[in-house]
Amino acid sequence: MTDKYTQLVSRGLGRDVAKKLGLPQPVQLRRYQPGAPLVTGPVLVSGDSAGADDIATTLLGWGLDVRRNALPKEKLGAIILVLDAVQHPGDLGKTVLAAGTSLRDLAANARVVTISRTAQSAPTPASAAARQGIDGLLRSMAKELRSGATANGILLHDNLATTSPSALGALRFFLSGRSAYVDGQFLTVTSTSGSLPTDSERPLAGKVAVVTGAARGIGAAIARTLHRDGATIVAVDIPAAGDHLAAVANSVRGTALQLDISRDDAGHRIIEHAVERHGRLDIVVHNAGITRDRLLANMDEGRWHSVIAVNIAAQLRINEALLASEHFKDSSRIVSVASTSGIAGNRGQTNYGASKGGVIGMVRSTAALMEPFGGTINAVAPGFIETEMTAKMPFAIREAARRLNSLKQGGQPQDVAEAIAFLASDAAGGISGDVLRVCGQQLVGA
Repeated sequence: MTDKYTQLVSRGLGRDVAKKLGLPQPVQLRRYQPGAPLVTGPVLVSGDSAGADDIATTLLGWGLDVRRNALPKEKLGAIILVLDAVQHPGDLGKTVLAAGTSLRDLAANARVVTISRTAQSAPTPASAAARQGIDGLLRSMAKELRSGATANGILLHDNLATTSPSALGALRFFLSGRSAYVDGQFLTVTSTSGSLPTDSERPLAGKVAVVTGAARGIGAAIARTLHRDGATIVAVDIPAAGDHLAAVANSVRGTALQLDISRDDAGHRIIEHAVERHGRLDIVVHNAGITRDRLLANMDEGRWHSVIAVNIAAQLRINEALLASEHFKDSSRIVSVASTSGIAGNRGQTNYGASKGGVIGMVRSTAALMEPFGGTINAVAPGFIETEMTAKMPFAIREAARRLNSLKQGGQPQDVAEAIAFLASDAAGGISGDVLRVCGQQLVGA
């Protein structure tokens, strides 16, 4: 659905009127376009550690215009704060405050990225305090940015260099237009696994990907994005959606599998189809889901059990089949679609919130089971996304949901698909058991 308000106030007279009246001023976001530059403008790398030097050298190798010190009033495409060596909260001020003076010089749709270490692996209370403090400062800073700029962070385990493969993969994702609607979020790199693609335009070349719930909306966008990135697609949806499913499969030159994923044999059917038709199976995206909203006081067994059956029980059974299959043992990827409703909750969605919270728990637990064969599993948690479903919301509720995030607008199905495509790639091989919110940084809730 088109957000006409954003179109109106993002330029010309509409922008001037919105500014004068103090109304929200969302801008058109910089989204991925083939061949577009990774960053539009110079990149300031702030930090005095060896890790900061390594990042600056790497970015120069990528052909970016790198600064170690800001030039007065120069419009910046990105700021990278390298805080991997902080040992005490007192260590934060020098780098953060120096970068802070450059925030007013950020260009529209610029990027800010922090690189630091996990608080859980800190050797002392002081270092844990400093590392956890970065969480608070990054999320707060993200809410201060304007004109479509975003701020996100990369967390490293203590044994990892700032230039480990998935740290650089996450950095490229956050700097690029692929992360347009990801704001105030962190990705945690836990191992040296993964590799940057030789062809950044087709990072999934040679992979076979299954996408459930692919007939329309977010699922169709996922199928098209994975295909754009080089994957062969198996599009899965219920028989009732057969015509739409066939259209999506044909548009990506893939195959369609009409299947109710809540069937006991769904996992085996998916594996069989992928291997028989395409010779392998590398990626499974659990996108299929339903809503049956009702206040808990009025919830009946049918609404409750149907949502649990489709949204989480089906994923668990399919994953069991995948983990037991010899055809899913070569650095395979599982990406599940969760929801911010499973994190912060949502009125009238106790069944849906339980199912999506269950997805997050499943992902975190299954990561250890994927590790022995180099596999990963992660989740993407969308916020308000412009779909047929959200278009049916009452006008006032829909408008409030659009504006209650740092970017002051709803996301697009493509935004969810871009995050999934990254997590499905070899560049994310060192990231597993993580949950990435695609919500524009909601201003309220957990």
